[in-house]
Amino acid sequence: MADEEKTDPAHIDNASDYEKDTEVGPGRQGSRQHSVSLNRNVTARIQNPLAGIPRDTLFSNVEEFARTAGMTDQLPLLQKAALVAQNPPAFEEVSALDETERDALRNEVLHKWRQPRSLYFTVILCSIGAAVQGWDQTGSNGANLSWPIDFGVPDTVPKTGAVAGVDYDYGSWIVGVVNAGPYIASAFIGCWLSDPLNNYFGRRGTIFFSAVFCLLSVIGSGVSQNWHQLFVTRLLLGVGMGAKASTVPIYAAENCPAAVRGGLVMSWQMWTAFGIFLGFCANLAVYDVGPIAWRLQLGSAFIPAVPLVIGVYFCPESPRWYIKKERYSDAFKSLCRLRNTPLQAARDLYYIYAQLLEEADIIGHNNYVTRFIELFTIPRVRRATLAAFVVMLAQQMCGINIIAFYSSTIFVNAGAGQLQALLASFGFGLVNFVFAWPAVWTIDTWGRRALLLFTFPQMAWTLLAAGLCFIIPQESRAHLGMIAFFIFLFAAFYSPGEGPVPFTYSAEVFPLSHREVGMSWAVATCLFWAAVLSITFPRLLRAFHPVGAFCFYAGLNVTALVLIFLFVPETKQRTLEELDYVFAVPTRTHVRYQVTKALPWWINRYVLRRRGARLQPLYQFDGALAADQAIAVKGLAADQAIAVKGTT
Repeated sequence: MADEEKTDPAHIDNASDYEKDTEVGPGRQGSRQHSVSLNRNVTARIQNPLAGIPRDTLFSNVEEFARTAGMTDQLPLLQKAALVAQNPPAFEEVSALDETERDALRNEVLHKWRQPRSLYFTVILCSIGAAVQGWDQTGSNGANLSWPIDFGVPDTVPKTGAVAGVDYDYGSWIVGVVNAGPYIASAFIGCWLSDPLNNYFGRRGTIFFSAVFCLLSVIGSGVSQNWHQLFVTRLLLGVGMGAKASTVPIYAAENCPAAVRGGLVMSWQMWTAFGIFLGFCANLAVYDVGPIAWRLQLGSAFIPAVPLVIGVYFCPESPRWYIKKERYSDAFKSLCRLRNTPLQAARDLYYIYAQLLEEADIIGHNNYVTRFIELFTIPRVRRATLAAFVVMLAQQMCGINIIAFYSSTIFVNAGAGQLQALLASFGFGLVNFVFAWPAVWTIDTWGRRALLLFTFPQMAWTLLAAGLCFIIPQESRAHLGMIAFFIFLFAAFYSPGEGPVPFTYSAEVFPLSHREVGMSWAVATCLFWAAVLSITFPRLLRAFHPVGAFCFYAGLNVTALVLIFLFVPETKQRTLEELDYVFAVPTRTHVRYQVTKALPWWINRYVLRRRGARLQPLYQFDGALAADQAIAVKGLAADQAIAVKGTT
């Protein structure tokens, strides 16, 4: 088998492959290099699909694209944009560029947060969508203290003692199922509606559809008259939550430039945390209004859904969705709103188009059912499916949602009164939101994988410590204080790591052809296990007591750490199209590298303190990628600074 890998032409970097491009098919001669297989990239090489194409051939391809796209009026712009896309580090040498265009390209590195208002408005809209998700989650947190009693299914034995004839075990299962309603509907209906909705109505249309469900269903939950009605309204909420969670991160990822994509797309989790915080604020605000308090706690989540329904109309549609539909002129107009200059818009348009030709060779034409099957059959897509599954499963394994869903119940079990429990939950929500902010910068500098590998060990020991603090006698003032302290510390480690990474990561790892169904799979995985957690935790808490429940989830953190170490590749600062090559690296190659090279290096460097330890990189870059533009620009800026200093 090893000999086959060495001799397979699809796996060898070979300049003569360029002459083979005439076999590609009509209208695409000479457009691509076939030096790296997108299914089995055993050399772990990341390449630019335009690199190495002669100038005349490149211009001919661009001219053909302009005719096909109905953009012949933009041909000169597209041609110089293709030159920039072909070799991003060498844009200074493209004579056709004027100084304004060169400045815009330099600013992509030197001032990467200097982006158009339309891009930031789109990100804000996506953030509102995330806040809706967070508020929906925590409305039930405070309401759990009241509605089970009103509907005759109490799940907690009162401090005065058990009431004869009341089945508290049955009540705990009912509370778990009702709370799990949104996640059940999301996992089995909402997420899977995302692909057909996106196909027919686009990203914006899908977001509007989901926002309407999130708006009306929470109002219905606030006026429900029994737990059966409440369960139905929670199921309807789940339809909207699933479609929204599967679409909003994709929409943000497809609109953002690679250099700031992580920082902007992670706003999904940051503003989900903000929505959780607002939900806790609402719980406190209506705590003392009487019997309707829990109805207001559930119904208040309609507030952020209103601007989402209205605001999505004013956002540009995803340019990649337009390209998928072969509406290239519309894609260019959308990119012009999302980039600082027409040159950058044209560059991204043609680069995306060129990479999608590569994807078409391994994917071809398909329908919804075959796209789902191909998540597990096409090697490049299967590796993305596995990585997204791991990070999404890890979000539930880490235990954050036992706090987000049941913090009030946990603090009551720790001896707090209702107001104290709501205040402690408010503190948890505040910590969760505040500590999400550092990830805006670290997710694109440290990377997605590095953040996970650092934060999971910290979450394991803090959750373990929180569980053990339940052993402290309840009469001691340290009992509740130490439990709250370690839960807050746990949230502080979660928020910049496993908080923002899963949705950011899952939104970027799939090829465009499978992005909707892939994200549906990822979000369904996350929300299905959230449903399992929601159903089982009240019973787990009664059976294991808080000490056992917290220790159980601390152990799951360690398990998740191992899975991430083995199966989750790094994606930072790669364009969505360049990630095709990252996920073309065989899983066996990735695992072998982590176990035989990365792990020994880490032990030598950080355990044995050997500063001379060096780690051989896994990926080999061909030097003509978007990320290399940063190296070139920073090098030029440094040279200019030295020259200025020398003249003074």
